[in-house]
Amino acid sequence: MKKNKFLWIIIVVIAVVIIAGLFMLKGSKTVEKVYKTINPVRGEIKLVVTTTGDVQPQNRLQVMPPVSGRIDKILVKEGELVKAGQTLVMMSSSDRAAILDIARAQGNKSMKAWNDVYKPIPLIAPISGQVIVSQMQPGQTVGMADAIVVLSNRLIVQAQVDETDIGKVQIGQDATISLDAYPDTVIRAKVDHIYYESKVVNNVTIYNVDILPDRVPDFFRSGMSANVDIIQQDHKGVLTLPIDAVKREDGKAFVYVPAVGENGRPEKREVITGLTDDNNVEIVSGVTENEAVMQQTQAYSIQKGQQSVNPFMPQRAPRIPGAGGGGRAH
Repeated sequence: MKKNKFLWIIIVVIAVVIIAGLFMLKGSKTVEKVYKTINPVRGEIKLVVTTTGDVQPQNRLQVMPPVSGRIDKILVKEGELVKAGQTLVMMSSSDRAAILDIARAQGNKSMKAWNDVYKPIPLIAPISGQVIVSQMQPGQTVGMADAIVVLSNRLIVQAQVDETDIGKVQIGQDATISLDAYPDTVIRAKVDHIYYESKVVNNVTIYNVDILPDRVPDFFRSGMSANVDIIQQDHKGVLTLPIDAVKREDGKAFVYVPAVGENGRPEKREVITGLTDDNNVEIVSGVTENEAVMQQTQAYSIQKGQQSVNPFMPQRAPRIPGAGGGGRAH
C-alpha cells in the first residue's frame, strides 16, 4: 500500500510540473505569417517507390553427387567464377572409397593399380556462374541429398513492394540500390521481374520484385540487406518551386507574385503544374525563371509586455490605490 501511494504521489507531481510548464509557455509566443520572395529554379523532380530487400542469387543451383560416397578433391573455392563444363569436385563412390582404403593398407603399388582401374567421379558445373557456397572438405562422406557446391549465375536484389505501390512498378524501370553494409555506394539497376503471387508479411500484402544491378560489385554477398528506390518518373532540368509557394483551390494551382507599385496588392496567378515530390513542384507554365514568387513561411515572435502566469505559484494580492497598511502619515 505504501509503495502504491508513493507511486501515485510521483505521478501527481510530474503532472503538476507539466501543466505548470504549459501555462508558462502559453501566450509567450505567437505564430505570424511571413512572406519572402523567391525565384523558380531549374532542377530535378523524381517520383520514387522506396522499399527494402536483400541480396539473393538470381538462379541458385545446388550441385549434388549422383551417388553416395566420399569427397576426394574440391577444385574451386567460394567467390570463384566458373564456366559450364568445368570440373568442380572429384569424389569416390562408397565402393571405390572402401576398395582404396584396403589398397592403401597393401602399399603404393596396389593403390596405384586400383586408381588406374577404378576412376573417381567428376562433378561438373552445369552453368557458368559464381561459387557462393563451398563448405565441404576432402575426405568428408556425403549422400545424394547433400549440396557439395552451390552456384549462382549472378546476384540480384529481391525487393518487397507493398500492394499499394505495386501498380507504380513496371519492368524496365530504373532503380538504385544501396546496401546497409555500404551505405555510401549507390548501384544503378533496373526492374527485372515482378512476381505474380503475393505474400503476407507482418499482416501486410507484398509482392517480390527482382532488381537487377547494371554491374554486380565485388562486395555483394547473398543475404545482405538493401534499400531500393524504384524510379517511377524523373523530370530533369524543369522549373520548380517549393510546395509552400504553390496554392491549390477548386482543382487549380496558383501562386502569388509581388505587388507592382507601393499600394499594389500581390497578384494571384494561375500556373500549370507537373510532378510533385516531397519538397518541390514542377511548374509547366504560368511563371518564368526571371519572375519573383511569394512564399509563405511561419515565424515565431515573443510578445512583449505579456507575462505568463503559473497557476501553482502563490500570487501577490493586487495593490489598491489609497489603501493603507504601512504607509507613512503626512
